[in-house]
Amino acid sequence: MLSSQRTGNVTQPRDPFAARAPDRPSPTTEALHAALGPQPGAAICEVACGAGDGALSFADQGPVRLVGVDPAPGALGAFAALAAERSAPVETVEAFPEQLPFADGSFDLVVSRLAAHRFRDAGAAVAEMARLLRPGGRLAVVDLEGHEEPLVDAFNHALEVLHDPAHQRSYTLAEWIGFLQKEGLNVPVARGSLAESREGVPVGRWCEAAGCGAEAEAAIRQRLADAPRRHLDALGIRPVGADFLMPLRACLVVGVKPLADV
Repeated sequence: MLSSQRTGNVTQPRDPFAARAPDRPSPTTEALHAALGPQPGAAICEVACGAGDGALSFADQGPVRLVGVDPAPGALGAFAALAAERSAPVETVEAFPEQLPFADGSFDLVVSRLAAHRFRDAGAAVAEMARLLRPGGRLAVVDLEGHEEPLVDAFNHALEVLHDPAHQRSYTLAEWIGFLQKEGLNVPVARGSLAESREGVPVGRWCEAAGCGAEAEAAIRQRLADAPRRHLDALGIRPVGADFLMPLRACLVVGVKPLADV
């Protein structure tokens, strides 16, 4: 197993999506694979990989190279351990998404899954990920989806920051399309209103998975209880008795690098 790590010490927040069953592909992972198809012989890089669930979902498809990049050494260690359990040869690289230490055109597929809402500069990260693509290569991003209506989006943002202090912003589907097109990528796949949870996640479980603490959970519950019903409906949040089910709204975009510059 190869490992190339930059110096530094970055604290990795707990995975807010860890509450799902580990052996069951999430709806967004299923949507990702449906959009991309099998990847035999591909060089694949997952950016902000965390424990590497996204990268390892391609491991049984016969990639020639499988790389996980993350700024947190602990996340890379978890990825390496999980890969070893599955006998999957991988590389781990410690780096921030805005500064990826690879040559231009290094990969056939670059993936970022449920991480970009934490990026300090999403546009710069997209530029870096697009730079890594070979002609005909694809960049696939799955992330939490922002809302087009400003008041709803502000409400959603307040919930997300309470839930995950590392949260920066959830971008709308239109904004993601714009990021990819700015880097010269064609965008044949753009899907919004996906859900990371099929049934919805109760607030307590959602907060426990993120480790946000009792005070943040209480604040989230109060905001949900006080919110206009149209805000909840717009975000797909369902009141159930005294609780709420969170769908974890997401979007998927796939950009393709042209075979030749026009």
